[in-house]
Amino acid sequence: MASQPSGKGNAQLALDLPHVPALDADDFLVSHCNAEAMRLIASWPDWSARCALIAGPAGAGKSHLVNVWRERSGARVVSAGGIEEDIVDGLEAGPLAVEDVDRLLSDERALFHLLNLSRERGFDILLTARSLPGAWPIALEDLRSRLRSLPFAEIGPPDDALLRAVLVKLFDDRQLSAPPTVIDYLLRRMERSVAAAADLVARMDKAALAERRRITPRFAARFVDAEQG
Repeated sequence: MASQPSGKGNAQLALDLPHVPALDADDFLVSHCNAEAMRLIASWPDWSARCALIAGPAGAGKSHLVNVWRERSGARVVSAGGIEEDIVDGLEAGPLAVEDVDRLLSDERALFHLLNLSRERGFDILLTARSLPGAWPIALEDLRSRLRSLPFAEIGPPDDALLRAVLVKLFDDRQLSAPPTVIDYLLRRMERSVAAAADLVARMDKAALAERRRITPRFAARFVDAEQG
């Protein structure tokens, strides 16, 4: 005989389905803290140099901007950890985005060679990092000098306007309806970063699904109180 559900409680299994964020240009939320970075992307191909840099903290939108630039330029996107001397010469000339240079770069000579090739072959490179080159532990003097001379845009800490828009977008991306009172409440209680907002909405989504609840002010208050002890 097949077993029957117990019927106790309202919780259900919350399936951890992959969530794909919207990363088109129209989905990028522009505020005072990131407007300079968006202007840098929008100004391509009229950059003042063959290489440019976007710096900002985790979750600030660097990968989103890389995707916007990829759509505009047809660029390939690679991790800085994949830039090695023996493969640089084999790269096809064309726009290239190299992400997380400050954290993942392991072959400084390969990156320096790549920057030289971009000049020789006439293609553009977009670098991303969490900080500006002056803070990177670059041993190769020529590379250090080149990186510090790059045009750059730095993404600053998010302001209220951006965090509010980010929360609304994150809920919308997950097809969740969160009333303005919920957004206001979360803004007062959450860690003030875009990465924290994304993590918070993901956890609330999972909890709401498990409890079969809508995102209401009461649910949000109970959820945050439980998380913060």
